[in-house]
Amino acid sequence: MSAPLLRESTRDELWTGPVVDCDVHATPPSLEALFPYTDPVWVQGAQERGWKGPNGQALAYPPNAPTTARDEWRPEGRPPASKVEDLRQHVLDPWRTEAALVNTAYGVDSLRHPDWAPALARAVNDWLIAEWLDRDPRLVGSMVIPARDPAAAAAEIERVGAHPRIVQVTMPVRSERLYGQRVFWPIYEAMTRHDLVLGLSWGGTSEDAPSPTGYASWYAEEYAAEIQVYGAQLTSLIYEGIFQKFPGMRVTMLESGFAWVPTWSWSINKKWKGLRREIPWVDRLPTDILRDHFRFSIAPADLGPAPHARRIIEWLGSEDILLFATDYPHLHTDDLAAVLDVMPESMRPKVMHESARQWYRLDKALA
Repeated sequence: MSAPLLRESTRDELWTGPVVDCDVHATPPSLEALFPYTDPVWVQGAQERGWKGPNGQALAYPPNAPTTARDEWRPEGRPPASKVEDLRQHVLDPWRTEAALVNTAYGVDSLRHPDWAPALARAVNDWLIAEWLDRDPRLVGSMVIPARDPAAAAAEIERVGAHPRIVQVTMPVRSERLYGQRVFWPIYEAMTRHDLVLGLSWGGTSEDAPSPTGYASWYAEEYAAEIQVYGAQLTSLIYEGIFQKFPGMRVTMLESGFAWVPTWSWSINKKWKGLRREIPWVDRLPTDILRDHFRFSIAPADLGPAPHARRIIEWLGSEDILLFATDYPHLHTDDLAAVLDVMPESMRPKVMHESARQWYRLDKALA
């Protein structure tokens, strides 16, 4: 059985220790699959309107794009990663994974209805718990929220956040507002009170441009431009003082790569030094805040040649900041052997399992 991120090496040749995968995906196979978990009024509404579900996910991950799923992970007649049995066969068993964090990307944020969006988030979360978390003891979950509506989002965190296997709240990186703004404080208050991580995931609000200056002509441009949005959200969260307001706040950047992080953080360090009188609540270097409050998944790595990659790893300034991920079922061409090879040996167990175990409180979640 092949495994993601492996080319020439087998799993045992590459790594013999424990594995924690911080980013695998679950996709509802259809809107109808959510009906058993949906209030009947919304089932009736969908049937009357012929509505088949939100479109945001299909725009971020075009169904037939090579990046959306590896060919061998595309089942007949349904979306990739739509059954827990697929995850077991394709990733959990080949990697002998001890724990995996399931992120459900369903485009809830692209539904504007003030009541239907929270109802859809409830259905997705209940589906995730019943169809995935309850069916495999290795799985923990990331809940979805109606991110456009902070009050409704906080209410959903209150409803689901105490579940012992829910360890994260997924929010799409592309949004109508930067996430450092005060309108989102109710979400972070509920999130940190339940000791949950914020997971920023690829994609988001379909009506807004995927770059700071408008729409791209081609999907390839849009795909590349998303990194700018991750940088903007990181800057907003730090500069707006979220980590002073909520000292327990933890953020995982998913599918963002990390090669851009050192130079981006140097830049915001410089701006903070020159303009800190405007944001006096940012009471230490942004890079120090970043190392304490952010983690980055390694899929994709986007590291480039080995000599440069080693320098990037060194510049990150923390052996705890990276988390192993397959990003199942999405296609990345990074070779994990090459990624691990540029790290100090002492960093490898932290990347493969130790950092994620601590970050997500997995010993408690899986007890």
